[in-house]
Amino acid sequence: MAADKTGVSKAMLGQIERGESSPTVATLWKLATGFGLSFSAFLLAGSPSPLADAAQMQVTTLFPYDPQLGFEVFAITLAPGFERRSEAHRPGVVEQVVPLDGSLEIFADGQWQAVPAGQGRRFEADRPHGYANRGLVPVTFHNIISYPHEKSRP
Repeated sequence: MAADKTGVSKAMLGQIERGESSPTVATLWKLATGFGLSFSAFLLAGSPSPLADAAQMQVTTLFPYDPQLGFEVFAITLAPGFERRSEAHRPGVVEQVVPLDGSLEIFADGQWQAVPAGQGRRFEADRPHGYANRGLVPVTFHNIISYPHEKSRP
């Protein structure tokens, strides 16, 4: 069952399916992880996300998942003072972030670390992690999510 695979309740799945509720970023990640899909599989490339928490965290797909390359790229904008904690993604997933117009804080390896504009940070996303904008203006960053290549079968 979908609820068992994803950790999203049957009621919430029904509301999303009927168009009665928009998923949050966290819910969409649970769905992607549970079904072994990329995050961008649920979003239109080049369009801001219609997610329930889009006022605080706007996600735009720049490059949807490419199975030959094993990654996808997003532009993410966080509202001032917004913090997003993320559950672990499937094993082997790695994220790379590059703030474009301000400092971003990343929670990885059990601690918060500041990442100034123009610098990058790579971390294993198959464990709890997060992003925070401690500033007074929105901050946008590029997020490159790399998925492990599946070994070809004979």
